Amino acid sequence: MSTKYIFPILICAALGLSSCSPFNVRTDYAESTNFNMYKTYKLRVDDLKLNDLDQDRVLNEVSKQLQMKGLTVSDTPDLIVNVKANHKKITDINQGGNFGGGFGWGGSFGWGMGMQRTWSSNYNQGALILDLIDARTQKLVWQGVGSGISVDAPKAKQKQIPAIIEKIMLNFPPKR
Repeated sequence: MSTKYIFPILICAALGLSSCSPFNVRTDYAESTNFNMYKTYKLRVDDLKLNDLDQDRVLNEVSKQLQMKGLTVSDTPDLIVNVKANHKKITDINQGGNFGGGFGWGGSFGWGMGMQRTWSSNYNQGALILDLIDARTQKLVWQGVGSGISVDAPKAKQKQIPAIIEKIMLNFPPKR
């Protein structure tokens, strides 16, 4: 294979893999904010409706990510980090065709009769919201929202919580 094909193939593979994330992440920020001035933070959990295990996972990962960005914990912080969580019930309805039975001729073409099958699945999907608030002005300066956590699967949640927080925090501080 020619080397001129390798680079486009690698780009396509990277794009394909990056789009496979089960999480939906969005961020927003105040464009006039100088994020370099923030050096300290304090976590606030006014509305964190999680069990103790998940709350510890979330808060530990948020702190880890902020510290990796160079911020330190303080009782007199520059940023207040308000962490919220919620979940909603999702119903997926799927339909497939040509199952079992039926008759026809011609292999994969021609005429015939098939059967349709419809099925549904219900599950809970969780979301995390990180609000970064300027402690001096009490104004929201950055927000990250990530959804797609498998609330009903404890083993999956253990891996998903750190992964979704890491993905949310990739966009902090915002790149202009």
